[in-house]
Amino acid sequence: MNIQWYPGHMTKTKRQIMRDIALVDVVLELLDARVPGSSRNPDISELSGGKKRIIILNKADLADEGATARWTRFYENMGFPVIAANSASSASKGRALDAAAELMRGKIEKNRARGRLGYTTRAIVLGIPNVGKSTLINHYAKRSAAAAADRPGVTRGKQWIKVNEGFELLDTPGILWPKLDDPECGVKLAATGAIKDNILDMTELATRLAAMLREAAPGLLEKRYKITPGDNEDVLARIGEARGFKLKGGVIDIERAAATLIDEYRGGVIGRATLELP
Repeated sequence: MNIQWYPGHMTKTKRQIMRDIALVDVVLELLDARVPGSSRNPDISELSGGKKRIIILNKADLADEGATARWTRFYENMGFPVIAANSASSASKGRALDAAAELMRGKIEKNRARGRLGYTTRAIVLGIPNVGKSTLINHYAKRSAAAAADRPGVTRGKQWIKVNEGFELLDTPGILWPKLDDPECGVKLAATGAIKDNILDMTELATRLAAMLREAAPGLLEKRYKITPGDNEDVLARIGEARGFKLKGGVIDIERAAATLIDEYRGGVIGRATLELP
């Protein structure tokens, strides 16, 4: 399953980000905690232009806690402050602001020494589509300041969001990279909703997702769907049978079973699962 999706507007977005980087002090790089390696755009390092960077493992409430701890240590060992976050919760909101303030402390203190008070730290939020950027920003702003939806490609224009007197965020559209060299990476991005469903074979995607879940979280599918262990090739048939998804003539509705599996994984209904480890 070789997935490639790079809409034309992403080239324009990349150029805009390269211009916007000059306006900010800090980069907040959002990754999907379920796929922290696959959801990391390799172009971000170049786009960041040497700016201070904080990694936020977003949607951590949908990921395995032990795996998130391992990924946190992995990126911390690379020299980044790392925060595990749920974009719909306030629990980790303050920690990102605190981390940004710590990174900027030296510059702020120098400004104060020169009599320049009230410095506003500006940060840009970068990440792949549907990783939760706009939802996170809206939570900081305590209002619907940025367009948000549970599908890729919603945020379009540049938006500055005032969080408080000393901190502003710049929301940006999600951006992928032009070529997904690793087919497994493409499947993981598709499974978590970073790639538009209308270009995907959802039945094949669900079959691949089932195999990944069985490796990452053995027993999770069996517990959720009350099915017995078996080959990955027939897992959708067994989910359809267990749920009573039938077409005329008693034929199992494989497409409905595939859609159910994908939707329930994305929504965390199946259970917390991380598809890759560092």
